[in-house]
Amino acid sequence: MRVLIISLYWPPAGGPGVQRPLKMAAIWNKLGVDIHVLAPDNPKWLHSDDSLVAPPGVTVHRARNLGPSSRRLGEELYGLRGLSWAKVHASLLFRRFLIPDASVIWLLTAIPAARRIIREHKIDVVLTTSPPGSVHLVAVAATRGEDTFWVADLRDSLVRHSQRMRDIRGERMLARKVAQRADAIICASNLIAEEMSFEGMKSKISVIHNGSDFEDFDGLEYMPTKQFRITHTGSFFGLRNPRPFLDALSQVDGDVVARFVGDFRSSDHDYAKRLKLEERLEFFNFLSHRDALKLQSNSEVLLLLIPHANDRGKGVLTAKIFEYLASGRPILALVPPGGEAANLLKESGVASIVDPDDIDGIKEALQGFINLHQDGPIMPSLASDFKEKIDRQSGALKLLKIFKDLLV
Repeated sequence: MRVLIISLYWPPAGGPGVQRPLKMAAIWNKLGVDIHVLAPDNPKWLHSDDSLVAPPGVTVHRARNLGPSSRRLGEELYGLRGLSWAKVHASLLFRRFLIPDASVIWLLTAIPAARRIIREHKIDVVLTTSPPGSVHLVAVAATRGEDTFWVADLRDSLVRHSQRMRDIRGERMLARKVAQRADAIICASNLIAEEMSFEGMKSKISVIHNGSDFEDFDGLEYMPTKQFRITHTGSFFGLRNPRPFLDALSQVDGDVVARFVGDFRSSDHDYAKRLKLEERLEFFNFLSHRDALKLQSNSEVLLLLIPHANDRGKGVLTAKIFEYLASGRPILALVPPGGEAANLLKESGVASIVDPDDIDGIKEALQGFINLHQDGPIMPSLASDFKEKIDRQSGALKLLKIFKDLLV
C-alpha cells in the first residue's frame, strides 16, 4: 500500500500539530506501508523543533510556501493605542481576505506537487490532516480524476473553531465540501464527528482520538522534591485563559511553583504581577518536544486548560491530554464539565476535574494536591485496559484498516 500524507505541520515545525501525522507515519512505515509526505518547505509556523525527524524510510516531498507567516496578534497589539494599533490591524488585512485561512496560498504549489506524487508513485490513499482546514482543498483538487482514495483527518473542528466565538471564513461551507468529497473522514473527537454528519454522511465518519505515546517517556524519571511543582505545556492564545488558575494560585498555602512552557501573553504576565505571584511562577520559552516531556515527567501535577468558548470547548480533546496521560503524573484539569476531555479524564482516574472559571473550585483542588504531596509523592497509575485503549498504536491500526477497506 502506498499512502501520501499531506500536512502543513511536519518537522522542522514544532508543536502538537506535528505529532499525529509524524507518529502515524512511523507506525505504518514499520508495518511495511510505503509512506510519502507532502509538506511545505517552510511552514512559517511560530516554532520549530530540530529534535523531531522524519522516520527512516518515509519519503518527504516539499512544496514552496508562498503564504504569510503565523503571528501572535494579541501580543503584537498589547499596549498599543491609536495609530500604532491601527497600523498593526492594517498589516493583517491581506490575511483576513484569505479564505478559509491564511495557509490557503500554499495550495498554489501543493496541488500540482500532490498530483505529481500521486501519479509518479501510484498512491493508493491520500490522507490530509488539519488544521489548517485549507489543507483538505489540496486533496479536493489533486485527487480529481485520479485512481486514488482521499481520507480527511480532522484534529480540530472545521465547523466551530474552539478559539473563536463565531464563524467568519466559510467554515461550514468547507466542512460540507469535505463531507461530500472525501471517501472517509477521521475525527479526533465525537463532537467533531457529529458536526460532520451532513445529510446522511455519518456512514463514512470514524472517531480516532489523538493517542498516547508511552514509549516517549522511557528513561524519564519522576524525582520528587519538597517543593510542589505544577506544570503547563502549550501556548496561550485565543480564548484560553490562565487567570482563574492564577487567582487560585495566589490563595493557596505551601511551597508551590507553577511552570509554564510556551508562549505566555504579556497581558497575563501583568495580571500575575498584580497578584504578586512572581516567586510562584517560572516561564520557559518554547522547548523541544523531548525537553517538554522531561519537565512533565518531573512535575508533581500537570495543568490542563480548556476554555468553555461559548460551549465549543466541550468537544475539544487535545493531543496534550494524551501526552499528559502517558507521563504518569496526576492532572489538574480545568475543562468544561460534561465535555469530552472531562469524560475521558474521569475514566482515567488520575485527574481532578474543575470548571475552568471556578476559582474557588480550582483553589480547593490545587490545595488538595499540595496537601497530598506533603504526605509523600503522588504516584497515580492507569489501568492496563485504559492504557491499551488510548495507546497511539491502536488508533494507527484502526486507521490503517480503513485504508485497506477502501482498497478492497
